[in-house]
Amino acid sequence: MKRRLRFALWELGLVAAGAVPGAMLRWRLGVQIGPLLADGATGVAAANLLSNLLGSFLLGVLAGPIPRRTPLLLLGGIGFCGSLTTFSSWMLDLVRLNGQGQPQEAQALLILSLVLGLAAAAAGLATSRWLWIRPPGPPRSQR
Repeated sequence: MKRRLRFALWELGLVAAGAVPGAMLRWRLGVQIGPLLADGATGVAAANLLSNLLGSFLLGVLAGPIPRRTPLLLLGGIGFCGSLTTFSSWMLDLVRLNGQGQPQEAQALLILSLVLGLAAAAAGLATSRWLWIRPPGPPRSQR
């Protein structure tokens, strides 16, 4: 029982250690990048889209064939990417844009988020495969 509790605390620590920088990056993107991209709700939505795309790509990288990945997935996947990305803010952005008389922007955000998010995750997986799966070298007799 004690051993399992220590392991659970270790896992919790990894998730928490990754969550803090992920949340801070998301907040900084919203504060510094959002206003550069657009005004008001559109700027907030653009910053959230950027956070979600970055998190989708990174999670794709982490979900690939990385050796000994369990601690890395807890730290980077669940902790960092989980706090960097946000479904609830995305939904709120869609509601706010629509409520502020910007239904075309809301529809564009919906479509862009889905298409670019899937592309980012796929690009992350492809990057992970490229980094970790090497084609076998030539046989020793040909070296």
